[in-house]
Amino acid sequence: MQPPEPDRILLLACGALGSDIRQITQTGGWDHVDVELLPASHHNRPDRIVPDIDRVLRDRGDQYDQILIGYGDCGTGGELDRFLLHHPKAQRLPGDHCYAFFAGLDNFLAEHESELGTFYVTDYLVRHQDALIFGALGLTEHPELIEMYFANYTRLLYIAQDPTPELIEAAQQCATKLGLRFDQSNVGRGLLQTQLLEIRRAA
Repeated sequence: MQPPEPDRILLLACGALGSDIRQITQTGGWDHVDVELLPASHHNRPDRIVPDIDRVLRDRGDQYDQILIGYGDCGTGGELDRFLLHHPKAQRLPGDHCYAFFAGLDNFLAEHESELGTFYVTDYLVRHQDALIFGALGLTEHPELIEMYFANYTRLLYIAQDPTPELIEAAQQCATKLGLRFDQSNVGRGLLQTQLLEIRRAA
């Protein structure tokens, strides 16, 4: 008797998670999972997240038994959760954003409460800081805006997945440019990895 076919799963995620998702799925056993990444630039335009997810689900959501949305709330102000109420096959990652599900919800809340004026970066944001931080905020052309944007911040916390000497140095340089104290927390892939592995086993 042939074993039942595994559920077809769509993992629809932020492009900023692409390298981390690839690291997790390289272990094998992911033949029933299709990965699609939306633009990482939505990090700075959260109003585009729900319309893009809606487009994908309308186009091919019915081809899948389960859909994992690789986003937290990510600045949508609850709009993403309200949208997903109409899509029972879909579930998003726990937490408000990738910082929380990388660090773990409890650890992130503890860090947040210990110093409210914290600016968070991940491996991806460190690698692409010129585009996603300095370029997107207009700080490259107008560095005088740094003081205005970051007046209420006191530190930059690098939530690291795979820290290398080069990434650590780049994160430190980012903190220096922004006039912030540098801290680092090596958290790995946290709830992202846990949740993806649980879904693979369940299917």
